[in-house]
Amino acid sequence: MSNSSGVGVLDKAVSVLGATESGPATLAQLVKATGLARPTTHRIAVALEHHRLLTRDAQGRFVLGPRIAELAAAAGEDRLLAVAQPVLIQLRDLTGESAQLYRRQSDVRVCVAAAERASGLRDTVPVGAALPMTAGSAAQVLLAWEEGERMHRVLRGAKFTAATLSQVRRRGWAASVAEREAGVASVSAPVRGPGGRVLAAISVSGPIERLTRSPGRLHAGAVVAAGDKITLLIRGEEAPAGAPVK
Repeated sequence: MSNSSGVGVLDKAVSVLGATESGPATLAQLVKATGLARPTTHRIAVALEHHRLLTRDAQGRFVLGPRIAELAAAAGEDRLLAVAQPVLIQLRDLTGESAQLYRRQSDVRVCVAAAERASGLRDTVPVGAALPMTAGSAAQVLLAWEEGERMHRVLRGAKFTAATLSQVRRRGWAASVAEREAGVASVSAPVRGPGGRVLAAISVSGPIERLTRSPGRLHAGAVVAAGDKITLLIRGEEAPAGAPVK
């Protein structure tokens, strides 16, 4: 099926928007991703910026603009969040630890949903909290499948290495111990959209005293299963009332 709608300028604008979907992009990166001529790409990107569909970060790179979120909110539904919350609650109840869902936004990861442990020591991450992409198991997951340059730019200031991310890709989950915050451990796994692209990271986190210094041994299976379940729900391959996380 052709990607052309028959309206050339619209198709080009959509391709420029799509090129920023996985993170900030310079004009040169937009040109490479879209295959459009540099003057055409620049003209379209600036027009999209005028309409707030694109904006620029502190380094002058193009990123998705606030109008995108406004339109999504007006649609009345965010499928990822709608299907993720019950799974987060199941994961919390199964592991006894706080569960979170993170999305990458530019150079930070944002907690977009959470299910908190009711009592006792816990790692509380409020919904809306912006955490660094340079530390923590969720950051590892969100970065592990990124394109080379976007990965290595973050790695230059990260507490983990390229070898760590290679291991994350190989086993399908990440763990961290006192990497983002002293005394806290976590385990994370990817949530994928159509085509296998990583949309988010699902995590459990808590004190090292409970999760130990090998948190993956305790909870990797449950976290991976939760990520897989949300992935299926997003794709419409499983009803929201399906089997619980195992």
